[in-house]
Amino acid sequence: MRKNRWMILIVSVMINLCIGFAYAWSVFQKPLMETFGWSAAQASLVFTINLAVLPIAMIVAGRLVKKIGVRGVVMTGGVLFGTGIFLSGMIQSIGALYFTYGLVAGSGIGLIYSCTVSNTVKWFPDKKGLAGGLTAGGFGAGSIIFAPVAVTFISSQGVLGAFKILGLIFSAVILVLGLLMSSPPEEEAVVETIDQRGKRELGTREMLKTTDFYMVWILMVLGCISGLMIISQASPIGQAKVGLSQEEAAFAVGFIGLANATGRVFWGMVSDKLGRYQTLMMMFLFSSVGLILLVVTSALPLFLASICLIAASYGGVFGLFPSITADLFGVRNMGMNYGVVMTGLSVGAIIGPQIAAFAVGASGYDLAFMITVGINICALVLVLLAKRKSEQLNTANS
Repeated sequence: MRKNRWMILIVSVMINLCIGFAYAWSVFQKPLMETFGWSAAQASLVFTINLAVLPIAMIVAGRLVKKIGVRGVVMTGGVLFGTGIFLSGMIQSIGALYFTYGLVAGSGIGLIYSCTVSNTVKWFPDKKGLAGGLTAGGFGAGSIIFAPVAVTFISSQGVLGAFKILGLIFSAVILVLGLLMSSPPEEEAVVETIDQRGKRELGTREMLKTTDFYMVWILMVLGCISGLMIISQASPIGQAKVGLSQEEAAFAVGFIGLANATGRVFWGMVSDKLGRYQTLMMMFLFSSVGLILLVVTSALPLFLASICLIAASYGGVFGLFPSITADLFGVRNMGMNYGVVMTGLSVGAIIGPQIAAFAVGASGYDLAFMITVGINICALVLVLLAKRKSEQLNTANS
């Protein structure tokens, strides 16, 4: 088991790098707008649909894995993801793209991500943070690696031709790698998570009856707000705050992707050493520092440092919450349970950009930054309550 599990981890990271390509959507948006005459709002909705489908597909994956296994779900997800990308190269309307890239490819991402993260955490009961961080980091780093590849294909084959080529490539790669996926032997898996009522493994229905779930879900929402606000508005924020050109702002966005991916690995590893709740508090504090610096800065280096602090803390949510879910509710049903927790991402994806839109209409981005600092302070209070509750439970069980 010890030797095999590292192979599972490597394969999972490689698969997640492939599906992380979806976050390179901005590379395709402008060429599609120029080709079909779509508005920015129409084109950006494609990515929103893709993101919204993710947690729903993760919940489905949790049920499906019990019937066809991890390997079957990952390969099914690979077919859906690759087919969705390929069919995006055959569209002639925005509605068709909503279906192919948004719904079909997004469903494939959710099926795969649920299995790669939850299954890897099961293989590493002694290093949940590391395993969850690395697999989530692969997903975050996919856009960094594949965005330049996509640009090359768009230049040589056109935007629709690029979709077709990449769809075929991703289908083939994920299907081959999927053959190497497997679940840990049940008798060797550590399944000692205990909730406040003394039960070891919680199904989704039991999880939804606990106060722990609602604390975790709210923290997921709060942890996504500042990061998604910055990710969605990084270019105009850079232009407004430090006078960047569009080209310079696009370069700054690349730093966000790198920080996002690095944060997933870094904070996951830190949580194995310091504990989940201590790490969460540090993440919210770092994010708040970044937001405050954005209010006071007009210098490019400090601007880059600020957005990287926020993006790394946002990335840490996806490196840390798989471990938190496993710690609180067990690993046996983690795929479905984590999918339900991940619905908080969809809520955060709505709130974060809306805060920015409201603030800009009122008095500018500084208001958005300070509102989000207030949200982070509320999150810190909630983390302290969750930490105290956990300590009381541990004392009662000792």
